[in-house]
Amino acid sequence: MKQYKIIVLFMIIFSVLHFKNLHAQDFVKVNLTGNLNFDSNIQLSSYHPIVFTSIENETQGKKSLALAGVLSGILPGAGEFYAGRYLKAGIFFTVEAAAIATALIYTRKGDNQTNYFQNYANQHWSAVRYATWTINNLKYLNPNVDPTNYNVFVSNSSGTVVGVNWSELNRLESAIGGGYSHNLAPFGTQDYYEIIGKYPQFSHGWDTSNPNDSDFHILTQQFLLYAHARGLANSLYTTGNTAIIALFVNHFLSIFDAIWSASSYNRLIAVNLSVQDVNMANRSELISTLNLSYNF
Repeated sequence: MKQYKIIVLFMIIFSVLHFKNLHAQDFVKVNLTGNLNFDSNIQLSSYHPIVFTSIENETQGKKSLALAGVLSGILPGAGEFYAGRYLKAGIFFTVEAAAIATALIYTRKGDNQTNYFQNYANQHWSAVRYATWTINNLKYLNPNVDPTNYNVFVSNSSGTVVGVNWSELNRLESAIGGGYSHNLAPFGTQDYYEIIGKYPQFSHGWDTSNPNDSDFHILTQQFLLYAHARGLANSLYTTGNTAIIALFVNHFLSIFDAIWSASSYNRLIAVNLSVQDVNMANRSELISTLNLSYNF
């Protein structure tokens, strides 16, 4: 805005000096006789038309608001760069790059941490161990539940237990009720890896648990370490997701800012300086005009 005022002031001063010079050069003194017809012929024969030019300034071409918005929608900062707002363009682009880098880095860290705690659970937590402890302690958990009504274990041909019947185990958990508030999710699912390190009822599935404990609320060190490892993975994912949200916000803000910047850029000062030659009886007068407009 300040530079526009300077331009206007400079052009006004230039026009005044220019017009004075023109008037001094083009005024022709004519000796008249007093006879109207004769003096008119003298005046007309001595008059020479002056060619005047119009000085017009329009700082720069207007910017397309739609194009500015589309550019920033594709790459935040591009619309601001198009609108001539280079500092803001750099800020939006830097935020974009930082958000992308953060999202990629922390999502990768979250994946690595997830692989770590899932492998740890596969090595140290057993559904057979958990089901065995549950059946052995039914008299403390819910004495009204008869374990013979539930075919929980899966055995091989030699009678060795090699796994559990998930549907039967879930039916048993539902019958126990009380502190057994959750059913064991299918092996390998996200819920499976979450609940075995979140709810105390699953604490005796860890290989360092004491099978002689009668209270499922007793937590093993493995349970706590696993819960911490899983919590760390969630924190890493949260940071990555926050960065992704920041990407969308950065795009959204950049689009609107680019449109505003282009609109602001288009508020141009248009200055039009012109000269009109007014022919009088014995002289030529130069009349200057100034047209000033501000476009919103």
